[in-house]
Amino acid sequence: MDSDRIEAAKKEVASLKQQIEDVRQQKQSSSMGAVAASKGPLREIRKPIKMRRTLKGHFGKVYAMHWASDSQTLVSASQDGKLIIWNAYTTNKVQAIPLRSSWVMTCAFEQTKGDLIACGGLDNVCSIYNINQQTANARATTELVAHDGYLSCCRFIDEGHILTSSGDSSCIYWDVSSGDVLKTFTDHTSDVMSVAVSPNNPSVFVTGSVDTTAKIWDLRNAKCVQTHTGHDQDINTVAWFPDGNAFSTGSDDSSCRLFDMRSYGEVNKFKSDKISCGITSVAFSKSGRLLFGGYDDFNTYVWDTLSDSAQPMALPNPHENRVSCLGMNAKGDALCTGSWDTNLKIWA
Repeated sequence: MDSDRIEAAKKEVASLKQQIEDVRQQKQSSSMGAVAASKGPLREIRKPIKMRRTLKGHFGKVYAMHWASDSQTLVSASQDGKLIIWNAYTTNKVQAIPLRSSWVMTCAFEQTKGDLIACGGLDNVCSIYNINQQTANARATTELVAHDGYLSCCRFIDEGHILTSSGDSSCIYWDVSSGDVLKTFTDHTSDVMSVAVSPNNPSVFVTGSVDTTAKIWDLRNAKCVQTHTGHDQDINTVAWFPDGNAFSTGSDDSSCRLFDMRSYGEVNKFKSDKISCGITSVAFSKSGRLLFGGYDDFNTYVWDTLSDSAQPMALPNPHENRVSCLGMNAKGDALCTGSWDTNLKIWA
């Protein structure tokens, strides 16, 4: 008797899923390129984007970087066991912070005052440093311990709160000063690889996971409010569109996708038959017209978000190993890429 009810419930779920998919397909009546073309000719993209600076100083693979809010300072994390704070304009190293664990996977600059830096990795701990209170032994001011898996990504909400994502399939919202766990988010079914906080609403954030889904969450009710599907393999990175209504993902299936919260679906897909490797990181230009992707084939490709073209532009002078991270500064006038070749490059 119970087995019959379970079977009937499964059939009903499948039927409802199909109905939802049918409605979604009906609403996807056009492509981004067709809609953009219907508004008249598009402005041509300024070319070329050139490499302006190279930041040399790490002795191990660079795994992560993050800009400060001043658009000139950035922090990079490398598996040489160091965080380095750079002046990207002069290429000077402002500060080097030795880490207790060299297996670092992420780093983040606090955006309001710029005094705090967070990092974490295979030690399962989010370590927070105050760069104005650094002593010779450079101990972390706070260590946030609760995750059961590696720390894949961290982002500050403000100077008192931070979000972390982990290989234990969860995200945690923390109080920085007390080290307390405020909320835990557990809807993903596999490693959460990336987290990004909405640019216009700090209560909303997006995550990308090895379970191939991207989820939108609301801090106020600690719930997942949207789940976006479409990728065939791990999602490694997520980034918000500048207006906060859409976001992009980068995946091991060699595609980047643009999802819009308002239409609850994919509005563009960026994939080329000539590119067969995964994407480690994505970032938008200030206007949102360009999407930059860091790829495993050592290249950084640039996609036009208003086009259906499968031909991206590759930045010149590529790295000599995998591009592991990239980010656009707040002003929108410089892109930084970091690589396993131990260097970071600044483009403008």
